[in-house]
Amino acid sequence: MECEVDSTAAIDIRALINQQALSRYQKRIIALSFAVVAMDGMDIALMGFIAPALKSTWGVTNHQLGAVISAALIGLALGAMFAGPLADRFGRRVIIIFSVFFFGLCTLATAFSQNLDQMMILRFLTGLGLGAAMPNVGTLVAEYSPERKRAFLITVVFCGFTFGAASGGFAASWLIPNLGWHALLVVGGVLPLLLVPLLLRYLPESVRFMIARNAPASQIRQIVEKMHPGTVCQSAVFSRNELAAGEGAIKVVLSRRYFFGSIMLWGSYFMGLFLVYLIGSWLPSLVKDVGLTVSQAALVTAIYQAGGTVGSLFAGWMMDRFNANLALAAIYFSGAIATVCIGYAPADTMTLSIIAFCSGFCLNGANTGMNALSASYYPTHARATGSSWMHGVGRVGAILSAFAGAQMLSLGWSITDVFSFLAIPAVLTTLMLIAKYRFGFQRERA
Repeated sequence: MECEVDSTAAIDIRALINQQALSRYQKRIIALSFAVVAMDGMDIALMGFIAPALKSTWGVTNHQLGAVISAALIGLALGAMFAGPLADRFGRRVIIIFSVFFFGLCTLATAFSQNLDQMMILRFLTGLGLGAAMPNVGTLVAEYSPERKRAFLITVVFCGFTFGAASGGFAASWLIPNLGWHALLVVGGVLPLLLVPLLLRYLPESVRFMIARNAPASQIRQIVEKMHPGTVCQSAVFSRNELAAGEGAIKVVLSRRYFFGSIMLWGSYFMGLFLVYLIGSWLPSLVKDVGLTVSQAALVTAIYQAGGTVGSLFAGWMMDRFNANLALAAIYFSGAIATVCIGYAPADTMTLSIIAFCSGFCLNGANTGMNALSASYYPTHARATGSSWMHGVGRVGAILSAFAGAQMLSLGWSITDVFSFLAIPAVLTTLMLIAKYRFGFQRERA
């Protein structure tokens, strides 16, 4: 078979990926990445599902639960902070696979915790692995995606988070009443461990990273041949032009041109993660307190998370057809209305499930869309820095959500009080995205 690309010219991998249709090989990378994010979402959400059972069996307080939940979130933030430099040194693939193995093993160990201190330490360690996985999965998908579909594909992969969280909820609704809360953690640990052999066999290294690290051309050609058979010749060489512009990324993010938009992105994601983590972690306890059983509470929360999976796809669709900032602003505002409605809904499983679905559809869906928004806002050589900083600030909101939820419950706030208050950050997120559209540099239009 003759190769399609001139063997005498240096091949630009970025241009090659952009020009070709999405191959089966690339779709497999996206599917594996989705699975990693789904495992991540499931393991992060597990503590919320077992919280009511822990309160009844171990007699723990809301503040103690908040500390356990926040331990994982602190670990997640630190894991993300250190994962980037490690991935730049050792590769995206090895960090992703090791992180999945690590958080699966730690979750499995958490099932055998004998007290709250052990559980807190193990959840912190679990968080380190969870935090290392997601940013590198996003980077790998971006580096294998054609630019014309990159935002949608990133959105598809990250909606695996809510899919995994919802799956954990459905599993919890059966496992906890029948086998106890330990069984849910066993499942949450075993599934990532079962995924590791598939990742070892089928997940490739980023071809752009391989070029940057001066990998042998034969190894690069093997991946390109699998991705697009017959595209390059055996004598092909590869251009490094696309990787040259990596200097001054921090200066770009903080420059006058991008700074206001960066602040609005950080603030929006901070509020967004504060909302979805607080609701996901404390919704089971709140609806149980109004008269639902543990199984019903887990079911309502699972449907809330499932709404986010569908909402993520809708957000991506909206962002491709309208201004991405205004599309997300409208979705967040709708989420504010649905969130207030949860607080005023009757203690009926069906009614609460429908409203929770609408809330998750908007809030979780818009949060997933924020990943695509940050990727489209910054130029290529500053995209990783801009997006990772947005994630770092957002995770502070996730950490604070654990303490805020515990504090509200300790003050005796009713479910109406809690969800009326939670409309405030949703509205603030709406206003910040509108401000970014009006006053920030609109690179998305370019």
